[in-house]
Amino acid sequence: MKHSLLIVLTLASGMALSAAAQTPAVSAATPSATDAAGPSKIAVITFQLAVAQTNEGQRNFADLEKKYEPKRQALKTLSDEIDTLTKQLQTQGATMSDADRASKSNTIDTKKKQLDRDAQDAQNDFQQDMQDMYNSLASKVYDVMQAYAEKEGFTLVLDVSQQQSPVLFASTSTNITKPVIDLYNEKSGVPAPPPSASTDAPKPAAKPAAPAAKPAAH
Repeated sequence: MKHSLLIVLTLASGMALSAAAQTPAVSAATPSATDAAGPSKIAVITFQLAVAQTNEGQRNFADLEKKYEPKRQALKTLSDEIDTLTKQLQTQGATMSDADRASKSNTIDTKKKQLDRDAQDAQNDFQQDMQDMYNSLASKVYDVMQAYAEKEGFTLVLDVSQQQSPVLFASTSTNITKPVIDLYNEKSGVPAPPPSASTDAPKPAAKPAAPAAKPAAH
């Protein structure tokens, strides 16, 4: 039952975000006047954190959690039912007839298979919705980041949240994560979530999957 319960509890975590993360990479753009002259000015950003910690990202994740809450409760109810039946079989099995013992054992096996199947389906749906939500928001945050970088004269922006990031050290002054979050919040007009919702916002893993290409729109 520990394995089944683990699958159930997975739905309650923000782990799906790592699987959903498809971070836009900085594309090769036409050289600008800034690129043609003067020393390079480099910035770093934890892009997935920027996306997740925008007011819109926190709001959307909270909405997604609410959408799947009934399914989570249904899975937990089924898991608890299996635990109860299993304990009954363990404590009362010796006094049961062979037929009753076999019947209860079959019932437990059937419910376990149902739990695994339903939990897997729910988790797949949750991860797909998370990925769709992230990709849509990431594209918009990317636009804000690009505009900010160009305005500030940065010639290169490195995503330090990526698994294969070559950055070993970066001065705090070069990190544009918070300015990009603040600028996006101002542009989107989405208010900050209540403190309780904010603390439940998804936190991207430090080493997510390899980045996908920048959205085709760019």
